Amino acid sequence: MRRMTRWMVALFGLGLLVPSERGAHAAGLYFAERGVRPLARGGAFTAAADDLHAVWYNPAGVYDAGQQFLVDASLLHYTTSYTRVARLKQVDPNTGDVVSEHEQIFPTVEGSSSPIPIPTIVGSYRPHPDWIVALGVVAPYAAITSYPETVQGAPAPQRYSLITLDGSALAILGGWAGYAVNDKLRIGAGLQVLLGKFQATTTFSGCVPDRFFCAPEQPQWDSLAELSVGPILTPSGNLGVLYEPHPQWRIGGSFQLPFFVRAGATVRSRLPATPVFETAAQTGEDATVSFDLPWNARLGVQFAVLDEFRLEVDASVEGWSMHDAIRIEPENISLRGVVGFPDNYPLPNQEIVRGFQDSFSVRIGGEWDVDVSSVVLQPRMGVSFESSAIPNEYLSVMTVDVPKLTVGAGVGIYAGRWRFDAVYAHVFEAQIDVSTDEARIPLQTPVAANQPDPHYVNAGNYDAQAHVFGLGLAYSFDGPIHEARRLRATGGEPENPKEGRQ
Repeated sequence: MRRMTRWMVALFGLGLLVPSERGAHAAGLYFAERGVRPLARGGAFTAAADDLHAVWYNPAGVYDAGQQFLVDASLLHYTTSYTRVARLKQVDPNTGDVVSEHEQIFPTVEGSSSPIPIPTIVGSYRPHPDWIVALGVVAPYAAITSYPETVQGAPAPQRYSLITLDGSALAILGGWAGYAVNDKLRIGAGLQVLLGKFQATTTFSGCVPDRFFCAPEQPQWDSLAELSVGPILTPSGNLGVLYEPHPQWRIGGSFQLPFFVRAGATVRSRLPATPVFETAAQTGEDATVSFDLPWNARLGVQFAVLDEFRLEVDASVEGWSMHDAIRIEPENISLRGVVGFPDNYPLPNQEIVRGFQDSFSVRIGGEWDVDVSSVVLQPRMGVSFESSAIPNEYLSVMTVDVPKLTVGAGVGIYAGRWRFDAVYAHVFEAQIDVSTDEARIPLQTPVAANQPDPHYVNAGNYDAQAHVFGLGLAYSFDGPIHEARRLRATGGEPENPKEGRQ
């Protein structure tokens, strides 16, 4: 047991050093369900949760995992393209009347994310026959996307929404416990902390809002800005329940509490090249940033057919409507020396509009046990559909989330106390056209003044897709990792009541 503890601590510490992805659940900021085994089932794992992936899907399943160690990692290969469309107007400066109006189609830009391993590292221990406790670190499957600063020698058309998210790294550190109320009912709960930082580089416009001296997208008035939020330290938790009315049936439900992110930040900028800013400088860089990540409710039912084949159907709802904006409150950040401005011009509060909506998803997936010599092969397959957490009018390259279909397939190999896992999943996203009439994300400017009609910058065609490859392993300290699960499925129990539950 001492050796097991040392091993868990060592690998757990390693997990904290692995760069993770930006984070909350399958829609919205997260691109796919997480975990090698669950993803191979299309994310249908709320009722099936009987290994340490339960810490994410349903903490009641921690009890069935027994004393176990689980580690896996997946690579997300994500690509996206965006063709921006903008409505251009010529306005008479004396009357304010629109003289002419037309739409411009900009060159297509390609975005991608670096293939960084996204980890799961969790270990569990039984302090009492009725309890299992687990400690671990997990990271959501999300894309840290980068786009070019220039295209064909001109400023990139998506620059007012995003240039890069490089430097973002968020992971969830937690402790969970599963408790057996009786032979049919388990309950579980977890305490979690969201750790890391969020970093975004984008372009603001320094054009004075009354636009007497400049046009909204004049490159000379562009200000490159880097927002770095962190360290982020945000608590939350999750709850779960599992009920087995019959050895062949499992019903599971879970609820993830929201994360309310409130963190310090720094704002650094490269001021516009126009002569108005030639002698200007930014003083101060500290700010406070706030945004909310949503709650999530899951419900699943699994049926074991002939004991060897298990099929689950589940659904979830995610409260993304609480993620309406990213709010930035500068702390003594000022511009000095701007021609025509007061000598010391304090920057006002800024708000990056998000406008998310609640989303839902449905999944169906299963696995099949096949005895082969001294090992058990477990082919897995699943499919899921997720609605978008972003209405068309608030879609932008900062988060390309549209209705998507995910197809996953994988295999587990059970050999004594070990299980080896592999998965491949493909995420199909619908192409979305946001018209210039729909677009509602305004050009961001740090200057407060009399505002003209908003200038929206997110119209155009969005397309994205992703491939996910993953490998993992689990080790049971209680005994053969597959036999305990098979005995439960047929109504039996291991000879030793403390034997492994996975």
